[in-house]
Amino acid sequence: METVLHGRMERVTISEGASFVIIGERINPSGRKRLAEFLGQGDMSLVRQEALAQVEAGAQVIDVNVSAVDVDEEIILPQAVQTVAEGVDVPICIDTANHEALAAALTVCPGKALVNSVTGEEASLQAVLPLVKQYGCAVIGLCMDEEGIPKKAQHRLEIAKKIVSAAEVYGIPPEDVIIDPLAMTVGADHTAGVATLEAIRLIRMNLGVNITLGGSNISFGLPERSLINRSFLAMAIAAGLTCAIVDPLDVEILKTIAACDLLMGWDEYAMRFLARSRAGW
Repeated sequence: METVLHGRMERVTISEGASFVIIGERINPSGRKRLAEFLGQGDMSLVRQEALAQVEAGAQVIDVNVSAVDVDEEIILPQAVQTVAEGVDVPICIDTANHEALAAALTVCPGKALVNSVTGEEASLQAVLPLVKQYGCAVIGLCMDEEGIPKKAQHRLEIAKKIVSAAEVYGIPPEDVIIDPLAMTVGADHTAGVATLEAIRLIRMNLGVNITLGGSNISFGLPERSLINRSFLAMAIAAGLTCAIVDPLDVEILKTIAACDLLMGWDEYAMRFLARSRAGW
């Protein structure tokens, strides 16, 4: 199943058996005071800089999130999306829980965007899916509902099924729904990683849709976060993960993804791995 996204000029295909797709996470003010300050002032210079740096490092899609105190998302999110679209050619992932801001951002976003995200909650489905259909987007479906994030993988699968079914009612095909089974920190629950990996396998077997994750959630609150993140990412790719929201400026993450592409048989004659290695990553 192929999820096809378009930027201003570039097309990206997310698919099992193809090269793993990197969604750059760095345009997000959470924990980044300087970016939050720039956004609060309506200054898009750092947004543009981060977009360019991530694409240069290897990101194929750029996630844009402007949610922060003192930031009016309905005004700032469209500005940020437009800034990224003018600066890079790759597709954009519009990341917001504010439905009015999402609608405003979609009006200025070229190509076929990825909306991040919708949940299994009825209110979320009814607010987000009509916009996804109207603007011809793809959407990330989070495996959570009115009761929160389930601990059991089977329950996450049921929510994924609900999201895919609801999308089809609105005329959105399954290939345009990417499911995020959600990774919780193993610092709070040592079984959290196992549950997410099992959910990935179940979703892959039962729905066949593309699957994503936030690459850094698994290690929250722990030391050696990059080590934990890249180890889990490799396990998730083997389980069926096809794209992830990660920091492409983390060279060790890039090396892990390149090695996974090679070991999964997606890099013929190791051409991409060798090219990146020779370039010094």
